Amino acid sequence: MKVSVVIPAHNEEKGIAHTLRAILAQDYPDYEVIVVDNASSDRTREVAAGFPVIVVRESRKGLLWARERGRKEAKGDIIANIDADCVPDTDWLSRGVRHFTNDRLGTISAISGPYDYHDAKWFFRNFSLLTQKYIYRTVSIILQLPFIKKGAVLIGGNNMIRASVLRKTNGYNTSLTFYGEDTDTAVRVANYGRVIFSPKLIMKTSARRFHNEGIITLEAKYLYHFFKHIFARKNTDILPR
Repeated sequence: MKVSVVIPAHNEEKGIAHTLRAILAQDYPDYEVIVVDNASSDRTREVAAGFPVIVVRESRKGLLWARERGRKEAKGDIIANIDADCVPDTDWLSRGVRHFTNDRLGTISAISGPYDYHDAKWFFRNFSLLTQKYIYRTVSIILQLPFIKKGAVLIGGNNMIRASVLRKTNGYNTSLTFYGEDTDTAVRVANYGRVIFSPKLIMKTSARRFHNEGIITLEAKYLYHFFKHIFARKNTDILPR
């Protein structure tokens, strides 16, 4: 299965090279990397262009506009989403794709896993990782039970989705700017198959947003938007745009 790795990047000239070196070192044999320069005012595009990747421009600022542009450029059977501050292990793609190749009935629509905030303090880093591994996974299973069907848990910068499923949802919901985008996507793709949250599909990423906004403030925002998108409307109301 061919994989298209989509990386939205807004003013990421300082860190994008580190992410690209990591994603280009994958042991998976068939993939492309698409960097979406999302209205950057720095040298993000020039830095990315120095690597063997596809670089495209999306002038409409917003994470979902960037993801959608990348999706439309993609040629893969699987769309893999990471952020510009992520550092995947060399077997990240192969571990994720294995779920799809072993899924002979095609019942899996997406796979996701936890973030490892590698530059955070020890307690927060490990507490967050354990919470995601066990609580997020359990919540995702519960949300997908036949008598509940309220979506799933999907980590925005650590997921792989069947391209065919994203076409059925008519792509990403570009009316969203940032918060809640991963939950909205999870609700959409869960209509077309199982969303697997694997504790083993770990993605190293930066805790810089927590450093900037504070752990309590940011966690409150994430939780609010998670419940807002899970419970604000019925799953069957999520229709293609």
